[in-house]
Amino acid sequence: MRWKVDRAREWFSGLFGGKPEEARPKLCPACGQLVGATQTRCHQCGTSMNFSLAAAGKSLGGLMPSASPVTALMVGLNILIYGVCLVATIQASEHLNLMGSINGQVLFRLGARETYQILIHGEWWRLVIAIFLHGNLLHIGMNTMVLVDLGPQIEEVYGSARAFFLYVATGVFSFVWSTGWDVLTAHGMGPMSVGASGALMGLVGLMLAIAGNRGGAYMREIRVRLIRWVVMIFAFGFLIGGIDNAAHFGGLLAGYGLGRIFYDREPQSGEERKNAYFLAMVALLVVVGSFAAMITHYLRTSS
Repeated sequence: MRWKVDRAREWFSGLFGGKPEEARPKLCPACGQLVGATQTRCHQCGTSMNFSLAAAGKSLGGLMPSASPVTALMVGLNILIYGVCLVATIQASEHLNLMGSINGQVLFRLGARETYQILIHGEWWRLVIAIFLHGNLLHIGMNTMVLVDLGPQIEEVYGSARAFFLYVATGVFSFVWSTGWDVLTAHGMGPMSVGASGALMGLVGLMLAIAGNRGGAYMREIRVRLIRWVVMIFAFGFLIGGIDNAAHFGGLLAGYGLGRIFYDREPQSGEERKNAYFLAMVALLVVVGSFAAMITHYLRTSS
């Protein structure tokens, strides 16, 4: 009976041009060792071939562009959310601003960092969602250019899994620092803030740490250029109003600190790969959970 079922399956597959494929050896998603076709667990590191963080990360990675997938994901997500905010602004004001400015009430409902809501109402997700919100076309345009420039470099050094965690972690810490600064200086009554610039300053901090960890004249030159760039950013922030300098400083501090902790190279061993995938999954769950909380809040406030 089993033989007849197999023959029937082959016959139906042949009708649509399909051919039964022989099972082939696979590469372990964690350590990269060759594993037998019928094996369910890697003999080298013990990772499950089907149900593990490494396997899940590899499957998700296959859906993204092969070159700098995290950068592509962040850019796409920023543009998508900016488009949603723009549509909501047009609906609220019934006209389109030439600078593509987003209505403040729209930003608030969609998750701008706001101290009172975070500390009194426990809306922690604002620390995450604010990374993906932007105030106008110039704001998202500048941040996108910096992300496209720095993102691939960070992914090349740390690997995409670690880069995703580092981007989210530095962005969240930048708004944590901004919230704390607001409490100290304005008693929690400061303005809202949005934007990826805190996370981008985190990437700058990571590059400063990389340049400090590695010796040589070339790295010294890069470090000098980065420091000059940081000074210009903060000088510009103090001269021009409406810029969250505290978030910039918090992101820079977090990036530099994490750059001192993490090895400035891609994961090498199976254990390092599993840890990298674990960190990426934690960051992904935090982002997905924050978006779910934001959608719930938006629907509740619109009713």
